[in-house]
Formats: sequence, C-alpha cells, structure tokens
Amino acid sequence: MTQITLPVSDLAAVLDGVTTDHFFTEEQFQRDVDYFRAQQITKSMLDAGLISLSQFDKLSNLNRKTFSPFLADIFPNTVDNSSKQR
Repeated sequence: MTQITLPVSDLAAVLDGVTTDHFFTEEQFQRDVDYFRAQQITKSMLDAGLISLSQFDKLSNLNRKTFSPFLADIFPNTVDNSSKQR
C-alpha cells in the first residue's frame, strides 16, 4: 500500500465544506442506547405474556417518539410472533 502525504494547504482544501452534522453526537448515541434498552424491556414484557402484540406495537411507537433513535427508519415496527404459540 502506498502512503500519500498531502501538504496542509491541500488537506484544508480537501476538507473544505466537510461538516460533522452527519456524525453521531453523544446525545444521539445516548438516545439510541435508551431506545434499545426500552425496546428490550418491551420485548421481554411481550415474551413473558405481560402485554399483547398490539400493546407492544403501541409501546414501540411511543419509544420511537420518545427517544428519536438515529436509525429508527430501519428498525422493525412490529415483532413477528406468528411462529410462537400462545
């Protein structure tokens, strides 16, 4: 692998216009962690039979609104319990 060293002026030109807006902030990271924990608790309640699937869905939506996780769009909305017997 060849290593290329750029003069500082070239490096500044390359980085011109680069922002950190798309990087995870500590606050965003904490919101995702809190969301993940809340979802784990919600799933545990569902698995233990303490809440119904519709209640799970409502809590999941509430968790998304409350914690606004960064990757909310790729998280599943519901749990497939069709293979589970109740």
